[in-house]
Amino acid sequence: MSDAAPSGSLPGTTAAHWLFLIAVAGLAILVDQATKAYVVAHLARGESWMPVDAIEPYFRITHVRNSGAAFGIFPGGGQVFLIIAAVISLAILYFYRQLPSGVWLVRTALGLQLGGALGNVIDRLRLDFAVIDFFHVPGFPVFNVADSCISVGVALLAFAMLREEWRGRRGASRTEQVRSGSEENTPVA
Repeated sequence: MSDAAPSGSLPGTTAAHWLFLIAVAGLAILVDQATKAYVVAHLARGESWMPVDAIEPYFRITHVRNSGAAFGIFPGGGQVFLIIAAVISLAILYFYRQLPSGVWLVRTALGLQLGGALGNVIDRLRLDFAVIDFFHVPGFPVFNVADSCISVGVALLAFAMLREEWRGRRGASRTEQVRSGSEENTPVA
């Protein structure tokens, strides 16, 4: 594919970039919806299953319907979270369009966040503003693949931002070293 930007896109946002976003978000939605369908088909609401007995104290699959936000916070706010997810999805699309070429980690992070947000939007539209959660780690709210995609996407975005800041500081430090070194070698008239 060409690196030239299609009409209506900023330089750096090519058709390949949009296909990448669709692929990452689409895969996240597919895995999220498939795992939720499997849980709904095989477990009654509130029922748990331990895939491996040895991990029972640490993890199990539990079918839960959540009307709140990710990880069960703010229960009963399903309609609000549907609107928030829609606004965030639009913001991700807008921000994605602004990205320069070559920032694949950021593009991956935004694809995961978009896929996670839309995966839960699909549930909220189908399930009276609720989502299916099933990953159950004792002492932690039950969550799903979409929540995980959002969390991993946020972590990747934070990492990319910190890495960029670190590179900027390192580059500024090198520039300062070069300047101070060249000033020392400049003859005084």
